[in-house]
Amino acid sequence: MRFGFHISISGGFSKVVEKAEIRGCETLQFFSRNPRGWRYDALNPDEVKTFHASVRSSRLFPIFLHLPYLPNIASRRSKFYPRSIDSIVIDLQRAEQLGAPYLIIHIGHRMESSEGEAVEAVAWAVNQAFDRARNSTFLLLENTAGQGTEIGYEFGQIKKIIERVEAQEKIGICLDIAHAFEAGYDFSNQDGIEKSIESFDQTIGLNRLHLLHLNDSKTPLGSRKDRHWHIGEGYIGLDGFRYLINHPSLNHLPGIMETPRKDTVEDLKNMKVIRSLIDP
Repeated sequence: MRFGFHISISGGFSKVVEKAEIRGCETLQFFSRNPRGWRYDALNPDEVKTFHASVRSSRLFPIFLHLPYLPNIASRRSKFYPRSIDSIVIDLQRAEQLGAPYLIIHIGHRMESSEGEAVEAVAWAVNQAFDRARNSTFLLLENTAGQGTEIGYEFGQIKKIIERVEAQEKIGICLDIAHAFEAGYDFSNQDGIEKSIESFDQTIGLNRLHLLHLNDSKTPLGSRKDRHWHIGEGYIGLDGFRYLINHPSLNHLPGIMETPRKDTVEDLKNMKVIRSLIDP
């Protein structure tokens, strides 16, 4: 398994690879713009050129782009629904410009909509985005913890969305382990992991799985509260992650950590812990 972190773009894209290498990353994930706002500026060609060159000179792959937090495509009743689709289109295009084969998106909140309406809204938005962007960027739906009115916390909900996507060859899954645990899938022990993997495979298909978000959970199994924590220090624990990252159905996948940080030291600690769990 290739390990990495979500890397801040503070200071520009030219600094991203350097930050990733300091942390010992083999893969990386980043935003292409402010994750907590709608505004965006066109990508600076010089910054993009420098980013491409630094990635080529590194051993970092694959590269993942993550959509900002504000877009919500799970409710057509939201006044931001059209703007959210626009946002996906923009980042599909920016992913291609930056040489990132994958764009990760949060599935969203249904708000006052029914589950069925939300499933239809997400699928329609994805189809619209693919139709408008018209490039080869792969879109990964990230499972949720089921907090509030979130959908996508059950594998069955994600299956229904995928079935309605027209470009089947460009849709896949980013499985956030903390979110899955918080939604009720037990990744803290061998038996729970085997059952969860079997459920995923039978419902969605392991062939759809392209990335793991390796986050421990600060809240208990089934809490439906999204709280990431340091590897081995949460309710999933070291035994859960040890079995998970060495599992023959998963150990070929990249694993990105989105663990809490104030400085580089926390990332270095989490990287050391996760690597210590690899079977010799």
